Amino acid sequence: MPDATYQFPDGFLWGTATAAHQVEGGNTNNNWYAWENTPGKIFDNQKSSLACDWWGGRWKEDLGNAAKDGQNAHRFSVEWSRIQPAPDRWDESALDFYRDILKGMWELGLTPVVTLHHFSDPLWIYEIGGWENEKTPEYFEQFVRKVVDALKSEVKIWVTLNEPNGLVVNSYIDGCFPPGKNDFRAAFTALTHLIRGHGLAYQAIHEIQPDAMAGYALYYRGFFPKKSWFPPDHWVTGMLNRNVNDLFANAIRDGQVKFIIFKTMVKEAIGTQDFVGLQYYSSDEVSFNLLKPGELFASREYPKNAPVSPTGFIADVPQGMAQALKWAHQFRLPIYVTENGVEDAEDKMRPAYLLRHLREVWLAANFNWQVKGYFHWSQVDNFEWERGWSQRFGLWELDPKTQKRTRRRSADLYAAICKENGISSETVRWLAPEVFSEMFPG
Repeated sequence: MPDATYQFPDGFLWGTATAAHQVEGGNTNNNWYAWENTPGKIFDNQKSSLACDWWGGRWKEDLGNAAKDGQNAHRFSVEWSRIQPAPDRWDESALDFYRDILKGMWELGLTPVVTLHHFSDPLWIYEIGGWENEKTPEYFEQFVRKVVDALKSEVKIWVTLNEPNGLVVNSYIDGCFPPGKNDFRAAFTALTHLIRGHGLAYQAIHEIQPDAMAGYALYYRGFFPKKSWFPPDHWVTGMLNRNVNDLFANAIRDGQVKFIIFKTMVKEAIGTQDFVGLQYYSSDEVSFNLLKPGELFASREYPKNAPVSPTGFIADVPQGMAQALKWAHQFRLPIYVTENGVEDAEDKMRPAYLLRHLREVWLAANFNWQVKGYFHWSQVDNFEWERGWSQRFGLWELDPKTQKRTRRRSADLYAAICKENGISSETVRWLAPEVFSEMFPG
């Protein structure tokens, strides 16, 4: 059996990622609380309730475990509705709470990456139309200015928006996120305002903190033509890439927003990116289908023989991670994989998934691409939006009723990788023998 190590660059950031509404608990003043209390919107009508009880202080336990396991960074988000509960009111105690987390992270040796908007909006924003309202970008800019001014001494890396493309699809096309619409024009309007909100936020961050790094985290979906010899499959694959993966990034590059038949210009967004935040989970094979105009004439299915997660939500397609990293490299900026993971309550699929995807990250880093860090989703099981508690992404298992944490095998595997700053044959042989011959052939 060969002995070798996939070694990552010095200074590589290893962490996990979380989001405020998914881990804090007790967020009762935002659109997701309203959505949870609308029957039929969440799996089995489940509630976030205490979530992972971070607002009650359990962040200390989870981040303490992360630090003990060799992680040197963590990405989390601040909750807009706590900091600005009403348009004319700021809650300084909420900012103090986040400042305490940040100081605690530095004491643990964890570099903070802070997301300013991770899907949830204050109820007062939701009630005026959310991101369809042309005033929301300015409200968001005011919020960003308040947060950055308050926390700038503790944060050097800011993520303005989490998955704005995914937010638009889920909220305004698929309708599984609030406000639950199926309206391409509303999607275009919200997308345009999100792009402008990002641009204003970026400018505000650099005005207040010139040495900060600011960017956004994009949801990248792998798309491959099902029949490589069939031109319509290539055409519809390109259509999906342009409207899902490229649209937001292109607007940041040149200000042009092109979504299906809609077009506009957002000059404030041009050049507002210091790094690429890349979020990749899975891929689809795409075939042309005239019967699906509402899905851009695309039929999608997982590649044949790809392992699939317990609820069918994610397929293990590491070549999609390679495609995503190649896409990110075009911008010639530092790249952070800000999310990657798989829902797997029994922890049978996750070790192989993690290793296969990290091998692609290692390859990109060794092409001398600027891959600077990797954040696994997630440290502990959390409330997964419209899917409630039905999907478990954590390195640690959580019982939401008792708040008991239970360590999974994947936590041991990721800890070994973080501590070694690499993937050794010894670690794989010990903790994921099922993929040893794949990871270390010969």
